[in-house]
Amino acid sequence: MTHFLTKASLAALLALCSIPATVSTAAAAGPQTGLVVEAQYYHRPPVRGCSPVHAVRKARYFGLHRAHITRMSPRVVVVAGRDRRGWDRITFANVRGCPLIRR
Repeated sequence: MTHFLTKASLAALLALCSIPATVSTAAAAGPQTGLVVEAQYYHRPPVRGCSPVHAVRKARYFGLHRAHITRMSPRVVVVAGRDRRGWDRITFANVRGCPLIRR
């Protein structure tokens, strides 16, 4: 019985001594400073209409080469460029997502 009590008390003593060591290790892994560069996130305002960049990208995806914006109004965005047959233009609605109106 004395061996059991000796081993149990030694195990309890080791367990109590190891608790402060693990807490200090976890605290050391907290916020780091120095050479670590934290990522900065900026709030972007939501896109309300069809952005010109998005309209030109979409027109290029539809097969228009040398695409550029020829007209932009509150309702439509017109992108002109060349395709296989010659000059062509694509009309997009000036709302979010730039849906195709006319080709």
